[in-house]
Amino acid sequence: MKNDAAALRRKMLLRLMLAPLPALAAWGVLWLIILNLPDGVVSGFINTCLRLLGLSYDDAYLIYKYVFVRNAGLWFTISFILLFFVSVYFVVRHMSRGIARMAEGVDRLFDEGGEPIRMPEEFDFLEKKLNEAKNELARRQQVASQAEMRKNDLVVYLAHDIKTPLTSVIGYLNLLDEAPDMPAEQRAHYIGVTLEKAYRLEQLIDEFFDITRFNLQAITLECEMVDLSHMLAQMADEFYPMLAPQNKTAELDCAAGLAVYADPDKLARVFNNILKNAVAYSDPGTAIHIRAWKEQNEVYVAVENYGKTIPKHKLESIFEKFYRLDTSRSSNTGGAGLGLAIAKEIVEAHGGRISVRSEAGTTVFEVALPESGN
Repeated sequence: MKNDAAALRRKMLLRLMLAPLPALAAWGVLWLIILNLPDGVVSGFINTCLRLLGLSYDDAYLIYKYVFVRNAGLWFTISFILLFFVSVYFVVRHMSRGIARMAEGVDRLFDEGGEPIRMPEEFDFLEKKLNEAKNELARRQQVASQAEMRKNDLVVYLAHDIKTPLTSVIGYLNLLDEAPDMPAEQRAHYIGVTLEKAYRLEQLIDEFFDITRFNLQAITLECEMVDLSHMLAQMADEFYPMLAPQNKTAELDCAAGLAVYADPDKLARVFNNILKNAVAYSDPGTAIHIRAWKEQNEVYVAVENYGKTIPKHKLESIFEKFYRLDTSRSSNTGGAGLGLAIAKEIVEAHGGRISVRSEAGTTVFEVALPESGN
């Protein structure tokens, strides 16, 4: 960009420097004409003075000599200045048209669709940049629009889903209230179902809070040295109740004492969201592999699970807010589609990056963090 701007400055400077050349050429022609006026022109001027002013031939000739010969330098100067300003005017006019086209291009940045932005040849580098910005703005607007649509759909789905467990909770509580002498075994069954539905209701309400908090909550980091090996081991243990029913396991490969400078609570949320995703979309009876290692000045954590291969077009959107791999609301595996989007924001706030790849049934989420902070 700097090189392009420097080239544009050189072009403009060259045009300004060349602007006097047409004036010089015209001035030279005028010089020759005035110094070598044809006899017919001289006679015509003298005869006009004789007729209009009633002068003698000698007086009329003196006027000609005084106007054209003795003041030739003045005529040359006036004509050169006029011609110079005319030349500069056309150069500046051309440049101002280019600047006006630039302004039009900036105005068209926010136009939806339409033709690409066009610029004069000397502004070709700016034309490229403006078109890139226009395409990026259009892409972001499309992503934001899709996210808003997903959010609206999720709100509708969640509002509908909340009614189901709430109705069950009210129904079972009514049964328990109306039948105080209910057999203990049946009462325990109803209480268990009610508790299960209440937990589901709590989960759905938490999703509502996640949706409303996402755009309002700024990520503030309170960093310290975090024992990553201890954190990951603790999280693997915490996920045992979710893994055991489907005969899944979590296997950790991390050197003892591996540490990173980060916000422990935010970092725990990142790995919690990634592990929840791995548990939800892995096949029964498989292992979730968690690996952590240090490479140069960065610490890497990879979470690998085995299940369905995620299509490429879904991989490109997986970190977008409100995006869910499983669009069905019939299962309890999917949340509001915010977990991975939040994980990405937290990782980037630490100066790190997060990526995903999926092939042949193996999906790997990889987080890279600067060892000593950003």
